[in-house]
Amino acid sequence: MTTNSIGFAGQLKAKKIAAQKADLSWRLRNTFRARYIWGFLCNKAAVAFSAVTKVPTMTAELQARKIYADGRIVDYGTLDYRVVTDAGVAFLVDDWDDDTTDITTMNYHAAGTDNTAEAAGQTGLIAEATTVTDRVAGTKSQPAAHQLQSVATLSFTGTASIVEHGLLSSGTEGAGTLWDRSVFTGIGVENGDSIQFTYVCSINSGS
Repeated sequence: MTTNSIGFAGQLKAKKIAAQKADLSWRLRNTFRARYIWGFLCNKAAVAFSAVTKVPTMTAELQARKIYADGRIVDYGTLDYRVVTDAGVAFLVDDWDDDTTDITTMNYHAAGTDNTAEAAGQTGLIAEATTVTDRVAGTKSQPAAHQLQSVATLSFTGTASIVEHGLLSSGTEGAGTLWDRSVFTGIGVENGDSIQFTYVCSINSGS
């Protein structure tokens, strides 16, 4: 009895694609915006206030990475620290009151092209970039017991300067409640590019 066998051999190679930091000029323009500085200071003050008084506060932070069509990654770091809306807070209270709202749906990321200042009374993005991207549901996790993180990657099919981000309760354009809106220095995108947004909301209990 003759036994025949065939052997296979191959090689697997991997390449780590490290993220580079955004240009220094972009970082300076974003960091030295009055609204960025105010948001940073208010976040730090809120955490300190809770630590001293044991009165809970809520803070938020938005970060982003741009992924080019060719695979390059640029880390933009923290984009902004503002602003949870009146409608978002009411949505949370209604859910707590066992109304028709469900806070777990507050997980859809949207991007826009209007840098009108954030305001608590806003109910949506000023100019959602609906012609070049769609809303995307985030992947949720808890980096710490008092934090909720949502990460989503928005892909783009055209050229735009993205300057605003929103977290909403619906994946349908023009629908849902706006939880948080952030404005930042423009991130240019073209067809095939994408932006990974990381949103973290912290409930500071005073610990």
